[in-house]
Amino acid sequence: MRFAHLRRADSTEAKLAVVDGADAILVSDLLPDAPATLQQLIEGGDELLASVRRALESVDAPRHPLDGWDFDSAVLAPPAVLAVGLNYAAHSSELGLKTDAAPTVFTLWPNSLTGHGATTSWPRELSEAVDYEAELGVLIGVPTKDVPESEALSRVWGYTVVNDITARNVQFAEAQWSRCKSFDGFTPTGPVAVTADEIADPQDLHIWTVVDGHTVQDATTGQMVRSVAALIAHLSQSLTLLPGTLISTGSPGGAGYSRDPQIFLRDRSTVTVGIDGIGELTTHCRMIG
Repeated sequence: MRFAHLRRADSTEAKLAVVDGADAILVSDLLPDAPATLQQLIEGGDELLASVRRALESVDAPRHPLDGWDFDSAVLAPPAVLAVGLNYAAHSSELGLKTDAAPTVFTLWPNSLTGHGATTSWPRELSEAVDYEAELGVLIGVPTKDVPESEALSRVWGYTVVNDITARNVQFAEAQWSRCKSFDGFTPTGPVAVTADEIADPQDLHIWTVVDGHTVQDATTGQMVRSVAALIAHLSQSLTLLPGTLISTGSPGGAGYSRDPQIFLRDRSTVTVGIDGIGELTTHCRMIG
């Protein structure tokens, strides 16, 4: 199943919906005590998801064309957003950074979350070196602690697309990476979150980025240094991964910083990152000042 948070253009209230082709069915039209957000749906466990599945088959709920709605972030108020850096050898090399024996892990702040089709803006005085990073996002389904790699994928609720937008000048000026990647709107996710059964193998997905009509990243998730299962197993050794936790699993080669000439997101740039089986996530850019 495919879920999204949708808003009418004249409203700030996001509604959880099942996306079916070009239509959406509001979860509130399927169940009397429906979850209002994806986080609530995930926390409800397998039983709640099964109830939504059954209702979708048995309830004659209204269908709404998607073109009448705006997308909010695929995840709203997750317990944590954990990002993994340097998880593709080509990206590590192009940034002149070393892939260490253990994953590079940092957090992204909730103000950075935004949805498909949104406009992300930032002050020119803070950065004229804003970069794109296509990433596979993984959503944890159950409390996960000390899980072996062989069982880690069983703890995954689903997947989404993430654009890990980065102010490179800030990244290389500071010892930590959270601020450079957590400007307002710097973590678009979506347009949908798909349940784990929709993705047969998270290491066999085409992942790409298009900036202003030009393909700049083109890879597969099979090129990860550490697989999704390996990342979950590693992270769960030191902390309990709570339901709804989003793990952004790193970006392949082709970042704008490493190109000659460099390609950065400019005022009025449009960037689309996509992953087969999940969808395409578009962000419009405005550089202010």
